[in-house]
Amino acid sequence: MLETRKKLGISQTEMAEILEISRPTLIKIEKGEREMKPEEKDKFQKFLESFEDPEPQMRINIPQKNIEKFKQVFLYLLEKVGARPNIGQTVLYKLLYFIDFDYYEKYETQLMGLTYFKNTHGPVPREFKKTIDKMIEDKELEEVKSTYFSFQQTKYLPIIEPKLTLLNGQELEMIESVIKRYGNKTATEISDMSHRDTPWKSAEMKKNLEYEHAFYRPDEFSVREYEEL
Repeated sequence: MLETRKKLGISQTEMAEILEISRPTLIKIEKGEREMKPEEKDKFQKFLESFEDPEPQMRINIPQKNIEKFKQVFLYLLEKVGARPNIGQTVLYKLLYFIDFDYYEKYETQLMGLTYFKNTHGPVPREFKKTIDKMIEDKELEEVKSTYFSFQQTKYLPIIEPKLTLLNGQELEMIESVIKRYGNKTATEISDMSHRDTPWKSAEMKKNLEYEHAFYRPDEFSVREYEEL
């Protein structure tokens, strides 16, 4: 299983979710310390078959995390809008969400491919804290606390410039489009908007949002022109 998982570019966390087991259990299986149960073998086989099917019914809907690209997108966002008084952590969460899901809807491929879960105030990227903490440790970012309309706010100041060579023109165009549409929204406004989007509405609380649900968005959020049936 280990070699197959690596060959397909699937992380341990993603494979554990596919098999509906914990990550420590998956590690034991990959080390040969635990045998797979019959139902786990069936799930694994069905997962492999989804890659082998020449005419799959649905795209493989697994986030393809690109942390380095996430870092550059984040630095670019901060360079463009980070100094605005409304831009705190909550707004940044939602800007990242709209960038990722808008790009997936429009081009059927992932940009950063972050994993977002349903939280009270809208989608939150699971990879955010670990990545940002490391960027702060590496002197790439600085975290500061401020207030905005009497609310406590976490802001980030870039110390280094983004590596734009890691972002192509299509990706930069999408980022700019999201900034234009949502960059002036308050945390409350953009959170309320994300609550009206199909991926958030379709998920259970604290569970991951499905990228595939981007194809069922209301006109308010859709960024793709669909052919009339």
